[in-house]
Amino acid sequence: MSELDQIDFEIIAALRNNARMTNKELAEQVGLAPSSCLERVRYLRARNYIRGAHIEVDLAALGIGLQAMVAIRLAQHSRVGLEAFQQYVLSFSEVLQVYHLSGANDFMVHIGVKDAETLRDFVLDSFAERPEVAHIETAVIYEEVKNWNLVSPRD
Repeated sequence: MSELDQIDFEIIAALRNNARMTNKELAEQVGLAPSSCLERVRYLRARNYIRGAHIEVDLAALGIGLQAMVAIRLAQHSRVGLEAFQQYVLSFSEVLQVYHLSGANDFMVHIGVKDAETLRDFVLDSFAERPEVAHIETAVIYEEVKNWNLVSPRD
């Protein structure tokens, strides 16, 4: 196999949806013999198309009742400054993910907290007081819906 085909994309999509399924279940879902399916999964892992397996956590069950995306624009830009700020942001347990962006904002920070008051305090205390931060914009997440389907790229 030199390039991924439609079955490889089906395998990846199925595992994104349920990384705990057995090889037999996966093979049945994508229409392969279990031995062929296992060979393809090993190929995908060996070439880092598939890296690790993760569980999905119910944040509300852990007391995280509110999520938000915080757009942050820095006053000045340098590789060292961007990397230092990113490491600073990642030091907080409230930070679920960090995206370094192009465009008007430099970072999009996914936050998970107990409630709106906690969100306000976290943003003010953790970001607004930082001298390198020029602009902050916070958007509350009402609902999160994931698309587990993976479409193969078109030529």
